[in-house]
Amino acid sequence: MHKNTCYHELTRIFQRLSRFSHLSAIASWDMFAMMPPGGSAARGEALAELGLLQHQILTNKNVGEQLLAASQEDLTDDERANLQEMTRAHSQAALLPESLVEAKALAGSRCEHAWRTQRKNNDWQGFAPNLKEVVKLSREEAHLRAQARGGSRYDALLDIFEPGMTSQRLDTLFASLKSWLPDLLATVVDKQASQTVITPQGPFPTESQRQVGLEAMKMLGFDFDGGRLDVSAHPFCGGVPEDVRITTRYDENDLLSALFGVIHETGHARYEQNLPRHWAGQPIALARSTAIHESQSLFFEMQLGRSPAFLQHILPALRQRFGNQPAFGVENFIAWSQRVEPGYIRVDADEVSYPAHVILRYDIERALIDGDIEVDDIPALWDEKMQHWLGLSTAGNYRNGCMQDIHWTDGGFGYFPSYTLGAMYAAQLFQAARKAVPTLDTALANGDFSPLFGWLQQNIWRHGSRYSTSELIINATGEDLNSQHFRQHLMSRYL
Repeated sequence: MHKNTCYHELTRIFQRLSRFSHLSAIASWDMFAMMPPGGSAARGEALAELGLLQHQILTNKNVGEQLLAASQEDLTDDERANLQEMTRAHSQAALLPESLVEAKALAGSRCEHAWRTQRKNNDWQGFAPNLKEVVKLSREEAHLRAQARGGSRYDALLDIFEPGMTSQRLDTLFASLKSWLPDLLATVVDKQASQTVITPQGPFPTESQRQVGLEAMKMLGFDFDGGRLDVSAHPFCGGVPEDVRITTRYDENDLLSALFGVIHETGHARYEQNLPRHWAGQPIALARSTAIHESQSLFFEMQLGRSPAFLQHILPALRQRFGNQPAFGVENFIAWSQRVEPGYIRVDADEVSYPAHVILRYDIERALIDGDIEVDDIPALWDEKMQHWLGLSTAGNYRNGCMQDIHWTDGGFGYFPSYTLGAMYAAQLFQAARKAVPTLDTALANGDFSPLFGWLQQNIWRHGSRYSTSELIINATGEDLNSQHFRQHLMSRYL
């Protein structure tokens, strides 16, 4: 009999599940980027059917029995780590009935598709009923998960995206942030108010912006044989490691929004493209968590993308397509790109005000899932928190307020904290890379980003889900998550 029979049978099952996930990922990308509006209902039903099939395979009682038997087999450390991820996937899925899985997929598809038009039209009244259905089903899911694992309903959803994280730990991390971020934000805004900065003059044609974005992707090492750039209502990175699909959105009056959207998604893409291929099709080959994924996108967008070194090297592409105007002087362009200005839109936010957008959403979605507020309370709460954090009112401005993000439309409650956790991890990782590669700043200044990417490959990308998040970060930086690195980074760059 073959050694480790049960384990090897499980790898076959998970390889099959991976292929279904591949199809689902590409069909989802098409739905967001290419599909005509009339195809929405049928595509939503097809994806729900595919999700149901995956759920049935994963929750089959034979899988549970084989997982138990495989735990007694003679496995290598890597195989045991893979088995742990298999067990986690099975346990998470087994908590949910098929009817809820299907209903949630269909409700999310309907809500997201309608949101595209409703957001454009500032139509909260039309959007709210769809969101209420998604919230109702998400609460059902959270209740089932919380019953099984203990803790709050919100923590049960948070654990899907960030294994091991709790709202109690988040509250501690965010309390630290709240203690110094408002003063830092006010100080930076006050300091920059005395600086004269020339703004680039548009319009900035979409095709020219696209070409600059492609140039940035090339500089950042994106593999165009295994991915592509498209347009969607909300920027995202999708697809699979062998075929990564990233999107952005363009505004011909705004030069930076699409560019930094592309840089952000390229960070996600590089992580995906460099996950361990020898484990392809197995859970261990997947990204560790959403916070680690966001750490890579924010590493690219904020740590590297808004650094003087990168900005200097993207300037020639801008001058070539938008003219050698005064705003594209090196010092001015760096100052303009590092401008801190509280605004309505999270994906366009500078890195100092960005955490405020995330904490606002975290506070609201936790209260929503735990049943402390209802969907109808969201607009007023959003306005109150925006005024508190950023001095901006969103009263009646749903499009640029509580309807701006896509995450809640398909029940992605528990995702938003990943962004600020990711920003903290990114700062800590960049600091560790500097320490490990003493010549790093010189290389970056010369336009050589390969030592930085090599360090990420060695310490983050190649490990997939081999380690827990804490183990991964400790191995890479010598300590678990420490928010002080983020504070030091912001003070160093902006003060």
